[in-house]
Amino acid sequence: MDLPELLAPAGGMAQLKAALRFGADAVYGALPAFGLRAFAGNFTWEELEEALALVHAEKKKFYLTLNILPYQDEMDALKEAARRACDLGVDAALVSDLGAFLMLRREVPQLPLHISTQANTLNAEAARFYFDQGAERIVLARELSLQRIGELRKQLPETLALEAFVHGAMCMSYSGRCMLSDHLTGRGGNRGACAQPCRWEYALMEKKRPGEYWPIEEDGRGTYLLSAYDLNMLSHLPELVDAGISSLKIEGRMKTEYYVATVVGAYRRALDTLKESESAYRALLPELESELRKASHRAFNTGFYFGPPTPMAGAAGFTQEMEYVARVESWQDGRATLRLKNRFYVGDTLELLCPAGSFPFRVESITLADTGEARDTVSIAGQRVIVPLPHPAAEGDFLRGPNRNHQAT
Repeated sequence: MDLPELLAPAGGMAQLKAALRFGADAVYGALPAFGLRAFAGNFTWEELEEALALVHAEKKKFYLTLNILPYQDEMDALKEAARRACDLGVDAALVSDLGAFLMLRREVPQLPLHISTQANTLNAEAARFYFDQGAERIVLARELSLQRIGELRKQLPETLALEAFVHGAMCMSYSGRCMLSDHLTGRGGNRGACAQPCRWEYALMEKKRPGEYWPIEEDGRGTYLLSAYDLNMLSHLPELVDAGISSLKIEGRMKTEYYVATVVGAYRRALDTLKESESAYRALLPELESELRKASHRAFNTGFYFGPPTPMAGAAGFTQEMEYVARVESWQDGRATLRLKNRFYVGDTLELLCPAGSFPFRVESITLADTGEARDTVSIAGQRVIVPLPHPAAEGDFLRGPNRNHQAT
C-alpha cells in the first residue's frame, strides 16, 4: 500500500519540531501575515529559514499558508512575501482567493501552489480549472463525503493531488467562511483573527421579556448551540486511502507541541501499521483512540465523510484525560533531564510519550537539575529537573500525567 502523506500543523517552532519527531511527512505554517491563524506563534522570516533547514534535513516538506482573503491594497505585499518564501525554499504555498492564486501563478511561477479548503472545491470542474491554471494540489472542501471524493478522484488528472482534513476542530460555517466573529467581536475569521464565538455558551431570550434568559438544556456543562464536534478519522484510514486522498491533514495551528506530538504520533503509528496489514491496524486502534483522548479535544465525530454529521453541533468545551507534565531534554543511564510544564509528585504514575508509543512509570525521585536538591514535588514551569526514567527517551519526548480536572465525554 502506498501511504498518503501525513501533514501536521506547525503554529511555531516547538510544534514543528514535535511534528517532525513524531512522524509527520510534511508541516504547514504561516508568517505573521497572510495566514488564517493570526494568533498562532507563526514564523518570522528568520524562523522560517531555520524551519526549512530542519524540515529539509529530514527530507520532509514545509507548506506556507497564504490563504487570507486579501484586499487589493494587500496584493503587492502578498506577492513579495510569496516571492521571498519561494527563494527560501518553501515546498508550496496554500491560497484560497482566486485573484491571489492567478497573481502568484503569473508573478511567482516557480512557487508550487495548493488550493486551500477555504476555496470550497466540491466538484471536478472547479478542481480542473485550478489544475489547468497550474495548481498542484486541492485541499478539498470539508463538506464532501468519501463517496463523492472517490467519484471526484476518478474524473481528475492523476498528477493533481487531493488533500483532506482527518482530525481536529471543525467550523460551523461552510468551509470556514464565517462572519459571526466579525459581527460579535470585530475580529474577522477570514482575516485570520476568528474569536470562535460559535464555541460560546448561549441562552434564549423572548422578545417581550427582555433580560429573562432561558437556558436550552443539553447537558450539565451548559448549552452549546453552535459548537461543532471535533473530527476524528483515525479508524477510517483504509477508506480515506481507497477514496484517493494523497495527503491527510491534521488541524491545529493554535495547539501546543504536546497536542501535535500526541495526534501525529497516533496517526503515524496507525498508518505504518496499516501498511503492514489491515488486521494489525484494526487490532491497534483501541490503543491509538485512547491516545487521542489524552490530548485536548471536544467530542469526536466523522464530519461529512459518511453523510451530514449527526450531531454537527452541541460539543461542549475541551477535555483531555492526561496533561502535559514535562518535556525531555536528555536521557542517559536511566535518568532523564526534563523541562517542567505542570506540577507532579514523587509517587505519581506518569507516562513517557515517544514516537514508539507511551510507557508508564512511577516517579521514584525528583532532583533539581541546577542545585542537586531533592524535592517531593515541583511546580514552577520552565524549571529543569532530573527523574529516574526506566525507558529510553530522547530530546523532544514528553511526560504526561492524569488530568485531575478531566471530565469524561
